[in-house]
Amino acid sequence: MSGDCLFCRIVAGDVPADVVAETEHSVAFRDIDPQAPTHVLVIPRRHEPDVSSLAAADPEATIDLIGLTRTVADQHGSGSYRLVFNTGADAHQTVFHCHGHVLSGRPLGWPPG
Repeated sequence: MSGDCLFCRIVAGDVPADVVAETEHSVAFRDIDPQAPTHVLVIPRRHEPDVSSLAAADPEATIDLIGLTRTVADQHGSGSYRLVFNTGADAHQTVFHCHGHVLSGRPLGWPPG
């Protein structure tokens, strides 16, 4: 845990979030600035800066994170969904705690950027 990390503070319960699902290793909550009818962030409880770092440090937590993504998409999405992991400032990552964006509920254009 990192005391100055917003997502670590959400995991700890110090910052409120609209949590829609959670497991031993992961938490899923609604994005405060949704870009689709369903826009849920899925994060590991463990603080790692990005998904590649999480995969290297804790493969079990990575598998759990992806599994929770599917659960969220099945329960809150429309059947089709996009999972986005932004990695680094140039990719528009603004919170440097691994997180995936589950987007669903409308047609999603391509290319995304």
